[in-house]
Amino acid sequence: MELRHLRYFIAVAEELHFGRAAQVLGISQPPLSQQIQALEQELGTRLFDRTNRRVELSEAGRLFLDEARLVLAQVDKAADVARRVRLGELGELNIGFTTSAPFTSSIPQAIFAFRQRFPAVHLALQEMNSMEVAAQLEDESIQVGIMRPLALPESLVVVELLREPLVAIINAGHPLAQGSEQGLHLSELANEPFVFFPRTYGSGLYAQMMDLARAAGFTPLITQEAGEVMTIIGLVAAGLGVTVLPASYRRMRIDGVVYRTLLDPDATSAVWLVQRKDQQSPMARAFVELVTRRTEDK
Repeated sequence: MELRHLRYFIAVAEELHFGRAAQVLGISQPPLSQQIQALEQELGTRLFDRTNRRVELSEAGRLFLDEARLVLAQVDKAADVARRVRLGELGELNIGFTTSAPFTSSIPQAIFAFRQRFPAVHLALQEMNSMEVAAQLEDESIQVGIMRPLALPESLVVVELLREPLVAIINAGHPLAQGSEQGLHLSELANEPFVFFPRTYGSGLYAQMMDLARAAGFTPLITQEAGEVMTIIGLVAAGLGVTVLPASYRRMRIDGVVYRTLLDPDATSAVWLVQRKDQQSPMARAFVELVTRRTEDK
């Protein structure tokens, strides 16, 4: 039994006339009659009661009609699912993002827009550091990554979504907090203890901060380490040192600290959208296109 047999049967059942059914199907009547007879032989029962004047469904035919329609409807649904997956409208998209990504408003807005446009796509959002984003893109555990700059393998390709200033975060009672509302240079922090991510944490901010400090003529003395931004800022509020983070963290209202824009020329941090060069996922391509377009419009 083939799907065409079911379509032929349904056409005859709906028209109750072999000639009209043949016209609907775009075939001649004799092959249609032969196919219906072959279907009846395979099933071992008559589907139609035929006379010279009329064609009617048999009892078996009436019951078979309901099931045949269900089968074809399921086939059409399966074909639609395959088509929507091909177009990136259905399925699951795994996205890895760094802690700071949600604090840049354009990125969550773009994710929300993607959900609205593709409601049948499940977004599996996983928080991780930049090094983990790159590693999981390489082994294809995720399809898209949102991260801070980091040295990447050649298998990955980058789109810069945005660039934001870096800020010094200082205890509100520190002398540098007074009179520096317009910003300060990183060299002014040269003698301060720093609270920052561990070198091994995998944050792209570590190497950038070290490069900026080197250009400013000093090596930061990191006296406290933490892997969470909230903890880092909390330690600054407790008076254990200063830190440098992207300006988007200003949205974190924590008592006891002030944020001062760094005036050094290269004191900015980018946010990257990263994927594999051989990206095969249509959902990922649709996501990258939408997020890139929306951030460019900002």
